[in-house]
Amino acid sequence: MSRFRRADKVDSLAGFKVENTEPTIPHGLLKAARKSGQLNLSGRGLTGVPQNVYCLNIDIPEEAQQNVSFEASDRWWEQTDLNKLLLSSNQITQLSDDIRLLTGLSTLDLHDNQLSSLPSALGELQELHQLRLSHNQLRSLPVELCTLRNLRSLTLQQNLLERLPEELGQLENLTELDLSNNQLKVLPSSLSQLTCLQKLHLCHNKLSCLPDSLAQLKNVKLLDCSNNQLTDIPASLSEMLALEQLYLRHNKLCLLPHLPAPVLKELYVGNNQIEQLETEQLASLTVISLLELRDNKIKTLPDQITLLSTLTRLDLTNNDITTLPTSLSMLPNLKMLLLEGNPLRGIRRDLLTKGTNELLKYLKGRIKEEPERADEGPTAMTLPSQARINVHNIKTLKLLVYSEKQADNIPDELFDAAADQAVTTVNFSKNQLTSIPSRLVEFQSSLSDLHLGFNKLTCCPPDICKFLQLIHIDLRNNQLSDLPFEMQNLTKLHSIILNYNRFKSFPEVLYQMVSLDTVLLGNNQVGRLDPSRLMKLVHLSTLDLSNNDLLNIPPELGLCASLRCLSLEGNPFRTPRAAIVAKGTDAVLEYLRGRIPTSAPLP
Repeated sequence: MSRFRRADKVDSLAGFKVENTEPTIPHGLLKAARKSGQLNLSGRGLTGVPQNVYCLNIDIPEEAQQNVSFEASDRWWEQTDLNKLLLSSNQITQLSDDIRLLTGLSTLDLHDNQLSSLPSALGELQELHQLRLSHNQLRSLPVELCTLRNLRSLTLQQNLLERLPEELGQLENLTELDLSNNQLKVLPSSLSQLTCLQKLHLCHNKLSCLPDSLAQLKNVKLLDCSNNQLTDIPASLSEMLALEQLYLRHNKLCLLPHLPAPVLKELYVGNNQIEQLETEQLASLTVISLLELRDNKIKTLPDQITLLSTLTRLDLTNNDITTLPTSLSMLPNLKMLLLEGNPLRGIRRDLLTKGTNELLKYLKGRIKEEPERADEGPTAMTLPSQARINVHNIKTLKLLVYSEKQADNIPDELFDAAADQAVTTVNFSKNQLTSIPSRLVEFQSSLSDLHLGFNKLTCCPPDICKFLQLIHIDLRNNQLSDLPFEMQNLTKLHSIILNYNRFKSFPEVLYQMVSLDTVLLGNNQVGRLDPSRLMKLVHLSTLDLSNNDLLNIPPELGLCASLRCLSLEGNPFRTPRAAIVAKGTDAVLEYLRGRIPTSAPLP
């Protein structure tokens, strides 16, 4: 036998044959797709979509030709139209018009390919719910794509889009639109017609402004406009009634946006050019939970930071802050305060490393019932003509400020300058006022925020009920022992600060004010409260009763279901024990509910 194995037969015509370059899809994969309606061809190195995929719904399967018996166990005739086609992470450069043959598609995933254009036939896939086209090389979109009325999700991030078709507004059922990482300079006006939209991603484009028409997107919960060239945010965005998360990082903003959006919980404005925080802007963030201000140019924090009563996380990393106001410690829900990279003075570095709780305790210990010394600012003898009037604040920001003057009256010149200006915020804190200025009533139709803390007020006049637009009132560090019953007419009031006064019981009128969500009564002499009436305040989420004279805590207080932050430390009661109080609100409320007699009726 020869030592040499006989060579296989050689095809002498092989060099003249045209090689079939169309990729082949395993027969078993196509067979399974006909049954399940789903075909996953991701990451297979495809440069195009094989023709037998386009024809999957109309071609006669091989098994039908091999076995025409209806007794076959294969049951090949029970075929499902393809509804899900995954072609991501290939090298596909174009789609054929034959895509129209897959009429049953509800999901088409083409992300991470090399598509530079799309066929108009894509508009014939009227059952399409989800279309993923991210990480391609698209420079424009066919108008026909905008006829996909059932489309719910359209992702186009990481392309080369410079413009969008005006017909985009026809995608009336779209709930998610991702246009991030493109070259967009303007947005089509029709975008406002996408009224079902819930998530809108516009980050990493070249937008220099946002259209006012975005305000018509009443269902958008998340709006990401980071990494653009925005210098201002239209106030109309506050009309986006469902907006919960707003990302504005890496833009050119010089001021915190004035956005009284009713449910805005998270605002990210890091890496901008913000130098100061204005009272009006802070006051507008009525339910904010997370505020990111890192990498800006902020030098000071105003005492009005206490307006953010719902704030849990504040990021001030890498700013120019040198001192911290003691008022930071008055934020009842603050759990995380980030301050790295600031030139802080007067606070030991080791204290900063101990965490937020220790820092807030330190700041709280520095709070004084009296404001700064009189010689640190203008005295009560300052002539009205010498009063500094910030006309810009009054006319542009609708903000009237005359604080830290140690004055026993407010100059008429200040009120004259603000005449007919619809002032929304008044700050007369840190003076020597013994009564609320009578001319304040001139702003009764517009005033929403009133700051009268650190004065010598002994009573609150009934005229306070005239301020029907009032949302927030700060009366801390005065000499008040009661509130007028007429305050129940303030049906829009959300928060009231009464710390460091002389109240001996929970003010009666507050039980009637069902709009309240924040009541701060710390450092008074409160010895009793009625939980059965407190339960009627269905929006009350923050209640500060720390450092008062409560000898016992009624178990029924645990039934106040809306409470999220309850401060009771510093009272002489024995139960609940300090260890339970230290565990936080949930633990205290659970303990109190456990002490309610079983025979007691639940509300």
